[in-house]
Amino acid sequence: MSAKAVLVAAPASGQGKTTVACALARRHARAGRRVRAFKCGPDFLDPTWLALASGAPVDSLDLWINGEADCAQRLKRAADEADLVVVEGVMGLYDGQPSAADLARRFGLPVLAVVDAGAMAGTFGAIVHGLRHWPGPGGVTAAPLPWAGVLANRVGSPRHAAMLAEVLAPDDGWCGALPRDAALALPERHLGLAGAAELPDALARLDAAADALADTPLATLDRLPAWAAPDAPPPPAVPALLAGQRIAIARDAAFAFLYPANLDVLRALGAELRFFSPLAGDALPPCDALWLPGGYPELHAARLAQCTELREQIAAHVALGRPLWAECGGMMVLADTLMDGQGERHRLWGLLPGTATLGRSLAALGPHALQLCGHQMRGHSFHWSRFESPMAPWAHTQPAHTPSGRDAGAAGGGEPVYQQGSLRASWFHPWFASAPEAAARLFLPEVLA
Repeated sequence: MSAKAVLVAAPASGQGKTTVACALARRHARAGRRVRAFKCGPDFLDPTWLALASGAPVDSLDLWINGEADCAQRLKRAADEADLVVVEGVMGLYDGQPSAADLARRFGLPVLAVVDAGAMAGTFGAIVHGLRHWPGPGGVTAAPLPWAGVLANRVGSPRHAAMLAEVLAPDDGWCGALPRDAALALPERHLGLAGAAELPDALARLDAAADALADTPLATLDRLPAWAAPDAPPPPAVPALLAGQRIAIARDAAFAFLYPANLDVLRALGAELRFFSPLAGDALPPCDALWLPGGYPELHAARLAQCTELREQIAAHVALGRPLWAECGGMMVLADTLMDGQGERHRLWGLLPGTATLGRSLAALGPHALQLCGHQMRGHSFHWSRFESPMAPWAHTQPAHTPSGRDAGAAGGGEPVYQQGSLRASWFHPWFASAPEAAARLFLPEVLA
């Protein structure tokens, strides 16, 4: 089956990539076309908007974290069932190692450049030329970048749009302009965009963005170049290491950072998943293992502090030697104390000695790997908070490195992994598909090695 595809990229963050990627997905899904969307690089927030726009779950694509084979398999499955595949880039087109440009080149994904042109005219042409033809780090000429065209964002008037179109080379692919309009912006806070599920008008925002594409060449799929989906063998079978295991998973506004692909891996391993909401006052479901994912506990600390019955149920779970995996925000809620952004201290669940403090700037960002039971499980770290604990870490993740030995973006050293009985916790967000056998060990009672 043939699908069109586009990788929506930009010179930098904040240019409007998510808005445009969602507008494309929403416009064509609304017209009855089958749309599948992806996010380049690890991200929990942008995919919520892409999923709402496309009507389907959204996975991340990262050549290092996923691995090339996993990326190829996901793209091929999407192409087999969709009319349009939309991939949203990360940061700037060439930022990161690997970058969105690397992903585009590897899989032939045509790049649609989104440029905030609100305060420029002729320079718009120079930026587009650079995005399309930059030879790469060190001036080493890379393979030509697959190209779909350029969309000007936050344009002041039709005359302004005409000026921008005039400075492009004939084959740069003018795809029109979106106006400067606050209604098209998606709300942000620390860590990135607000989640789509948190806003009652989220779909109306996406409809407005989709409507804004009506007068551009992107209103139909004809403007997008042909794309050949990658050949990829099916992934290897996953052993049923979690057969018969019931895993309780916290899922609500405080514990929202869940990759759909990680849930798929747990199901493939044979686990039965049981979701519950601490914020709604849910009790811990009957389970053999528990997962507290990341999210925004700092925004709900007062409510979480009141979950004393749940706290006692989780303490009893751990006392019985049943596994608990807590990552990032899930680790914060287990601390003795959490200090929120207003400097207010909250007594939390006290199952992991220490204090979690929300900072005012980024504490760590980058790809990491954890060696576990003879397997390398890859993932990433991204947090503003700090955790000060008297506990000695059981292990540390390893920041990823490029083949040349340069750091691939992880801030500082590896992230600590704490273990106290059957409780294991870290800032690290693993991608379970990179090592399903290791992922299973997080939810099995035997001691990790």
